[in-house]
Amino acid sequence: MLSLLLVIIYISFISLGLPDSLLGSAWPTMYRQLNVPLSYAGMISTIIIGGTILSSLNSDRLIKRFGTGKVTAASVGMTAAALWGFSVSPSFPVLCLWAVPYGLGAGSVDAALNNFVALHYKARHMSWLHCFRGVGATAGPYIMGYFLTGGMSWSLGYRSISFIQMVLTGILILSLPLWKISHGEVEEEARESRHVTIKELLQLKGAKPVLAAFFCYCALEATTGLWCSSYMVMEKGISPDAAAKWASLFFLGITIGRFLNGFAAMKLSNKEMIRIGQGIIILGILVVLLAQGSRFLCAGFLMIGMGCAPVYPCLLHETPKNFGKELSQAIMGIQMACAYMGAAFMPLFMGLIAEHLTIRLYPFYLMGFALAMIFLVERVNRLKNK
Repeated sequence: MLSLLLVIIYISFISLGLPDSLLGSAWPTMYRQLNVPLSYAGMISTIIIGGTILSSLNSDRLIKRFGTGKVTAASVGMTAAALWGFSVSPSFPVLCLWAVPYGLGAGSVDAALNNFVALHYKARHMSWLHCFRGVGATAGPYIMGYFLTGGMSWSLGYRSISFIQMVLTGILILSLPLWKISHGEVEEEARESRHVTIKELLQLKGAKPVLAAFFCYCALEATTGLWCSSYMVMEKGISPDAAAKWASLFFLGITIGRFLNGFAAMKLSNKEMIRIGQGIIILGILVVLLAQGSRFLCAGFLMIGMGCAPVYPCLLHETPKNFGKELSQAIMGIQMACAYMGAAFMPLFMGLIAEHLTIRLYPFYLMGFALAMIFLVERVNRLKNK
């Protein structure tokens, strides 16, 4: 049962990654047709992230009431409807309205599936699943690009991804019996237990540093990905075309790293994997800072991606061990919310630093988050060892 369910979860992660990069790849065409400023993409992104944070914080309550299977199916269905809504939106305000269910669907399914895998499968599957999500995130822009370069509308690109999500929703509905075993619910969330408030969760030993660690990690990953091209062009004098291509090495490093981490997890613990990844991140940032040629610069960003690869999935997989199976879903939701906040707001601060000071501070900005993350993760380990 769990093996067949795992296959469905793998398919889900690929499909869930598909919409992640659609807005960025389609917006250069969309904003002209919608007759709005280029910067309005940030408004849509903020609405989506706001909905994602809200649904992440409420994921524990929803899953205790309805179960992981139903919440996952409903969330994917909501995302499919939102993508279809994007494809038929005649104006920017309508697009903003559809961004609400887009974000609400994404947050719940992320928290639900990550916690379910952390509870029921080995660490290698967490790394591979996030690798597969990276494959989906990489394929999304290619699908959108196929429609745009073929002389078709961006709306057809959104519609095609919507149909894929609808098919996945149907598969998830049919698979609902697989989320149960002969002795009842597979789920460990203990629906009969009382709801735990955010205030109570924050009082748990190690909760605050682990939430801050998630914030720092996603701030580091999102800032690296958003500003690496600009840093290459403005600080290192690389052409914009070459910088755009070489920036993909960071994301390639994450995808390949997570594939390899699945095998490494058979021999190493989550804590060991996280420490190795953090060490590689530090080395990668130093290479970027000191690089004199484009090859070393590319190697630095590839190293940062490879270092990031084990940190996020291994931290997620440690959640039930750190806080117990009964509280893991509640903590998972807050962890995801903190991660989204780091990814949403910290790259914006880097943009302000680059605009008003200098983009030369970019590696130091990344180093600050990397060192803070190391301190926070080790703080959690010390508290749990006591």
